Amino acid sequence: MKNILVLLLIGLSFGASAQVLRKRAVKLMGSRFDITIVAQDSLTAERSIDAVIAEVDRIENLISDWRPKTQISRVNQNAGIAPVRVDSEVFALTERALRLSKITDGAFDISFAAMERIWKFDGSMMQMPNPEAIKKSVEKVGYQNIILDRAKSTIFLKKKGMKIGFGALGEGYAADRCRDMMLARGIKAGIVNGSGDMSTWGRQPDGNPWTIGITNPLRSDTIFAILPLRYPAVVTSGSYEKFVVFNGKRYAHIINPKTGYPATGISSVTVFGPSAETANGFSTSIMVLGKEAGLKLLGQYPDYQYILITDDGQIVSSPDLGMKQQRL
Repeated sequence: MKNILVLLLIGLSFGASAQVLRKRAVKLMGSRFDITIVAQDSLTAERSIDAVIAEVDRIENLISDWRPKTQISRVNQNAGIAPVRVDSEVFALTERALRLSKITDGAFDISFAAMERIWKFDGSMMQMPNPEAIKKSVEKVGYQNIILDRAKSTIFLKKKGMKIGFGALGEGYAADRCRDMMLARGIKAGIVNGSGDMSTWGRQPDGNPWTIGITNPLRSDTIFAILPLRYPAVVTSGSYEKFVVFNGKRYAHIINPKTGYPATGISSVTVFGPSAETANGFSTSIMVLGKEAGLKLLGQYPDYQYILITDDGQIVSSPDLGMKQQRL
């Protein structure tokens, strides 16, 4: 589960603009989606929100790993048995997810869905799981065992018991897809925020850019920075709400799919860029990789910018964001 660390701040000063802004919060993909549409009239705005909801539901019916009749559920049900043909949209999403796995050396892995949930972050865990249990928890995880056949548009999981699940990456994909759909329909401004995976376009009705506030992970009731959005997408991964501490060391709820151990060292990562889907993959991976390796990875992708906060309150950000280096 990914924390929502990005707070949307929407100005409602309409000035001389004839445009209207409408918002709705709904539960989709098992998470909260906040949908904001700017349109010429209320009816168009509300119908556009309805269309966004229908599109997210359509995507969920393709890629959900807990709805038993989806294409991804059929892939999981046939793990170790046979390849399953999927729609080109599902195949392409899976292909992009595997590309993320390769460039992050497995820090991101959609086969995490098969991981045994031995870590508890609800206050009930009094001691660390033993090393053998941790090792066993990731036995069926490994993106190398996801076999794609582009010619046949099939996905095959080599090991019995394997599962794939898109989790927040699917929310990012849905947010991007809805943004593109709205632009194609002539809706010139809006936001689709899928549990912190945010795709935006256009501006507020008063002509000002959308702005976000970044939560202070060391004091979650405060915001340490407010920024105008200069990038279409922004995603935050963080651990300030769900973690455990053993022997003075803080273990986040984001688990390294290669080792089975929780991420350590980073409290939150916010990634800005053209795609919420890709930004989600990067933000999750950086939490797992840690500061040095994570920033080295993102340095290879100049279209994406970052704000990283370590467990000890150090703030590191992309030079292009213009933030001063500081500590919380």
